[in-house]
Amino acid sequence: MCLAVPAQVIEVNGDTATVDFGGVRRNVNITLIDSPKNGDYVLIHVGYAIHRISQEEAQETLKIWEEMLKE
Repeated sequence: MCLAVPAQVIEVNGDTATVDFGGVRRNVNITLIDSPKNGDYVLIHVGYAIHRISQEEAQETLKIWEEMLKE
Protein backbone atom coordinates (compact mmCIF):
# COMPACT_ATOMS: atom_id res chain seq x y z
CA MET A 1 0.00 0.00 0.00
CA CYS A 2 1.27 3.46 -0.93
CA LEU A 3 0.78 6.48 1.29
CA ALA A 4 1.15 9.95 -0.22
CA VAL A 5 0.66 13.19 1.70
CA PRO A 6 -0.30 16.54 0.14
CA ALA A 7 2.05 19.48 0.57
CA GLN A 8 2.37 22.97 -0.88
CA VAL A 9 5.46 23.94 -2.85
CA ILE A 10 7.18 26.88 -1.18
CA GLU A 11 10.38 27.16 -3.21
CA VAL A 12 11.81 25.32 -6.22
CA ASN A 13 15.57 24.91 -6.50
CA GLY A 14 16.69 22.72 -9.40
CA ASP A 15 15.59 19.10 -8.85
CA THR A 16 14.36 19.76 -5.31
CA ALA A 17 11.67 21.86 -3.71
CA THR A 18 10.88 23.00 -0.21
CA VAL A 19 7.32 21.95 0.60
CA ASP A 20 5.05 22.76 3.52
CA PHE A 21 3.11 20.02 5.31
CA GLY A 22 0.90 22.39 7.33
CA GLY A 23 3.74 24.13 9.14
CA VAL A 24 6.43 21.49 8.74
CA ARG A 25 8.81 22.17 5.86
CA ARG A 26 10.91 19.55 4.10
CA ASN A 27 13.00 19.32 0.96
CA VAL A 28 11.74 16.79 -1.60
CA ASN A 29 12.82 15.54 -5.00
CA ILE A 30 10.65 16.89 -7.85
CA THR A 31 12.12 15.07 -10.86
CA LEU A 32 9.03 12.84 -11.24
CA ILE A 33 6.63 15.70 -12.01
CA ASP A 34 6.71 18.35 -14.70
CA SER A 35 7.89 21.81 -13.57
CA PRO A 36 6.09 22.47 -10.27
CA LYS A 37 5.83 26.12 -9.29
CA ASN A 38 5.63 27.97 -5.99
CA GLY A 39 2.13 27.62 -4.59
CA ASP A 40 1.37 24.31 -6.36
CA TYR A 41 0.11 21.38 -4.32
CA VAL A 42 1.78 18.01 -4.79
CA LEU A 43 1.52 14.53 -3.34
CA ILE A 44 4.68 13.41 -1.54
CA HIS A 45 5.71 9.77 -1.14
CA VAL A 46 9.02 8.85 0.57
CA GLY A 47 10.64 12.18 -0.25
CA TYR A 48 9.45 12.42 -3.86
CA ALA A 49 6.73 14.60 -5.35
CA ILE A 50 4.75 12.08 -7.40
CA HIS A 51 1.70 14.02 -8.62
CA ARG A 52 0.41 17.59 -8.83
CA ILE A 53 -3.06 18.13 -7.37
CA SER A 54 -5.47 21.04 -7.12
CA GLN A 55 -5.79 23.15 -4.00
CA GLU A 56 -9.28 21.74 -3.51
CA GLU A 57 -8.02 18.15 -3.66
CA ALA A 58 -5.26 18.97 -1.17
CA GLN A 59 -7.67 20.62 1.27
CA GLU A 60 -10.15 17.73 1.05
CA THR A 61 -7.38 15.18 1.66
CA LEU A 62 -6.04 17.17 4.63
CA LYS A 63 -9.57 17.40 6.05
CA ILE A 64 -9.88 13.60 5.89
CA TRP A 65 -6.46 13.21 7.56
CA GLU A 66 -7.58 15.48 10.42
CA GLU A 67 -10.80 13.49 10.89
CA MET A 68 -8.85 10.22 10.99
CA LEU A 69 -6.44 11.58 13.58
CA LYS A 70 -9.31 12.60 15.87
CA GLU A 71 -10.62 9.03 16.08
